[in-house]
Amino acid sequence: MNNIWDQNRPIFILAPMEAVTDVVFRHIIKRAASPDIFFSEFTNATAWYRAGDKATGGRLIKTSDETNLIAQLWGTDAESMSHFAKHIKELGFAGIDINMGCPDKSAIKSGGGAAMIKNPLLAAKIIEAAKVTDLPVSVKTRIGYSSLDEMENWISTLLKQNLIALTVHLRTKKEMSKVPAHYELIPKIIELRDELSPSTKLIWNGDIKNYKEGISLLNKYGGDGIMIGRGVFTNPFAFEKEERIHSKKELLDLLFLQLDLYDKYQTKLNRPFDTLKRYFKIYIRDFDGASELRNELMTKAKSTDDTREIINNFLNTKIDQKT
Repeated sequence: MNNIWDQNRPIFILAPMEAVTDVVFRHIIKRAASPDIFFSEFTNATAWYRAGDKATGGRLIKTSDETNLIAQLWGTDAESMSHFAKHIKELGFAGIDINMGCPDKSAIKSGGGAAMIKNPLLAAKIIEAAKVTDLPVSVKTRIGYSSLDEMENWISTLLKQNLIALTVHLRTKKEMSKVPAHYELIPKIIELRDELSPSTKLIWNGDIKNYKEGISLLNKYGGDGIMIGRGVFTNPFAFEKEERIHSKKELLDLLFLQLDLYDKYQTKLNRPFDTLKRYFKIYIRDFDGASELRNELMTKAKSTDDTREIINNFLNTKIDQKT
């Protein structure tokens, strides 16, 4: 079986983001500048075990060209995780990642996400349950729940689970994204990895906006890869190896592609049109009239057809003004 983690170069990954990294947006980033690995939105193993596919909300839709897609799961019940892992294998995902760092209140209330940091024994059981197939198993987490002092024990616990990779968001759950990422802790995490699980790849997450910044961080501190999340909201080309200026046409072509893919998958995803509006700022920027166009779309567009019509009218007006 081909293991997508087996790469002899820095690994770049699109971070899992709820209601963002679905089948539509993953294809946008793939078209713009593809990372080495994609993660799905995170999906509750227990909910699936109890209610089946209707509980996944379209989070596990994947296409045949997505050969580098890892399913990110969460849950607090080992039996559910084991059954769900088998299902993920059947769906053709390239790996399983377990979210043990999400600060979402509902996940934490049920004992999942970042709450796992406070329950290391259960975390170990969940990881073991996910290994029921031959898919590589990794974990994404934070350096602690409320204190940096928790880092060494928690990261050590995870490294002892013989993971293929460990992605560390370099903040605590309490810190959310309100403070700079703690890059200064990277050397200690590498030291723990080298002592406890030398084959586990270490991936850094937090405040890294693009490929260039990621390479700079790896060169300075070490590690095996970088995960970029919010950076794609300011630059959909964040994973390109050679930075360049992108034209208005390139940006709007990505938006038109997203509209088309939204229409294609809407019956399965069932997401309101207004959820698309969060993406407008990604594409409509850095050109004359961008602010006015974005404002018109935010206030007047009620459908993908409205969006296309408003953009095309804008483009035609600009052409007329030049003639």
